Amino acid sequence: MTPPARRRADAERSRAAVLDAALQLLGERPDAGMAAVAAAAGVTRQTVYAHFPSRNALLAAVVDRMAELVTEAMDAATADEGPAPEALLRLLDAAWHALDAYPALGRLAEHPAPAERDRARHQPIADRIAGVLRRGRENGDFDPTPPVSWQVAAVIALSHAAGEEINAGRMTAAEAVPALRSGVLRLLEPREGPG
Repeated sequence: MTPPARRRADAERSRAAVLDAALQLLGERPDAGMAAVAAAAGVTRQTVYAHFPSRNALLAAVVDRMAELVTEAMDAATADEGPAPEALLRLLDAAWHALDAYPALGRLAEHPAPAERDRARHQPIADRIAGVLRRGRENGDFDPTPPVSWQVAAVIALSHAAGEEINAGRMTAAEAVPALRSGVLRLLEPREGPG
């Protein structure tokens, strides 16, 4: 490996270590500062700032990483198997379980991001949901009337609403998850008769 390539690899490992430490630490203490993240990562504050020029930049990267974890969990949920409603519930359950390890980070996801960044962050998740919805629409499990894009947005919005209810203390996870599951299925169920 050439010296520049080695430096790049070292920098990537350092960035990953900072991001992993931030994910873990902020999952426990969302108000933790850059110095605490540096200590948890075993690097200097300067190193943290070299990768993330501000706390907001670090928080955005942590939320991006959370979206990646959700996507990875959804990929493991075998969404292409079984009836579409069951597959969709597996996707939602996988997303909840992926985020369950970092309950305090749910509050970070509520901070508004620029629209383009938020769309990019959610796109892999939306793609997985859309695939199941298309399959369910084709075989009559889901209402084919509204656009798939609207249904995807509604499923994501309901998921966020469930998280917000938990974070606000108005519902427990034991209440919110079943409400999300039944709400999503009711939203998508095919209409009977003329609309």
